[in-house]
Amino acid sequence: MDTKKLLELAGVAAERSYSPYSKFRVGAALLCEDGSVVCGANVENRSYGLAICAERSAIVSAIAQGKKKYRALAVSCPDASYPVSPCGACRQFISEFVDPDFPVSFAGSDGAVVETTMGELFPHDALHELGRG
Repeated sequence: MDTKKLLELAGVAAERSYSPYSKFRVGAALLCEDGSVVCGANVENRSYGLAICAERSAIVSAIAQGKKKYRALAVSCPDASYPVSPCGACRQFISEFVDPDFPVSFAGSDGAVVETTMGELFPHDALHELGRG
């Protein structure tokens, strides 16, 4: 599956976001090793600290389905005019499950797409640097 299709699926997931407080919808599409795609959306509540981001939502859903190997992740944020990268908490979370060369793409509403790797988003991951990740 190409990046464009994965970003489209992330955009559909963003439409399912529950973000009444921030009005900042985010969707993620996680391409699993078996070729399936698991999507997630951000889900807020009155306590911002207890919200869950789309990226973590997708990974948690995949794990609940028994899928623990992944090929790529795409993130879409239709409420931003620029590509929105995963937040710091998501970078930490994602790094638990993928290698540094894992591809991550993200886009906003302007059509620009950033394609990078987890290693570029989360450099100096001690577990991977020490060969334990």
